Amino acid sequence: MDAFICTACGTQYPPSSVAPGQCTICEEERQYVPPRGQTWTTPAALAGGHFNAYRQHEPGLIGIGTQPSFAIGQRALIVCTANGNVLWDTIAMLDAATIDLIKGLGGLAAIGISHPHFYTTMVEWSRAFGGVPIHLHAADQRWIMRPDPCIKLWEGETLRVLPEVTLVRCGGHFPGGSVLHWGKGAGGRGVLCSSDIATVTTDRKFLSFMRSYPNLIPLSARQVTAIGSALEPFEFDVIYGHYFDRVIARDAKRILDISIKRYSAALGGAYENE
Repeated sequence: MDAFICTACGTQYPPSSVAPGQCTICEEERQYVPPRGQTWTTPAALAGGHFNAYRQHEPGLIGIGTQPSFAIGQRALIVCTANGNVLWDTIAMLDAATIDLIKGLGGLAAIGISHPHFYTTMVEWSRAFGGVPIHLHAADQRWIMRPDPCIKLWEGETLRVLPEVTLVRCGGHFPGGSVLHWGKGAGGRGVLCSSDIATVTTDRKFLSFMRSYPNLIPLSARQVTAIGSALEPFEFDVIYGHYFDRVIARDAKRILDISIKRYSAALGGAYENE
């Protein structure tokens, strides 16, 4: 039986003889069902028309994204450390070339995922590398569509996955929405992998925040301020968002602070007369 994959969001469901009747992730207000309706693919069919591309963003940090773009179109990140490698977020496409590449880097010690839109084929990824743990925040447990023993739920505000690699719960986009902090990244200046919990804007000068990006539902100023508070204890100079080109290459912590203030001011009517 095939473990079907939603073509709109990339979420994989348990193996079955027929495709699910609907995608629970897409039916919720933060995602959407395309105008054509819900459609499905399988890992084999996806691999038949797509491939993964790779980019080394900096020493020890490699991005992986599918071409042509599939579903939401995010890319994953491999954080390579002296204590093991962590995969941050997953993409639906996992082919032999990607497995070989990661094994050549030393395999994976763990997988961490920011929020349910990027759970995708996480179980396939874990099994390909020996059943490594997938760390998901417990606040988002109800959005797990394919349960598996490799999934490890964590609670609280931080989880130290490896030395210098910490998951931080920020909330906002989802209650358990998390980011990854890599203390030794950027030559020791610190890296934040923010996914779209704090999304790098298209001009790469600011960050912004939403409950739903496709359906344009903003977060409250209170929620966005809480994101800043969660990240205040951590030092970072670079932020990597959820697309290859969404990178803030310098002064990222100051830019986060400016972005929170700008966002809150906009909600308060700062641009009403412009």
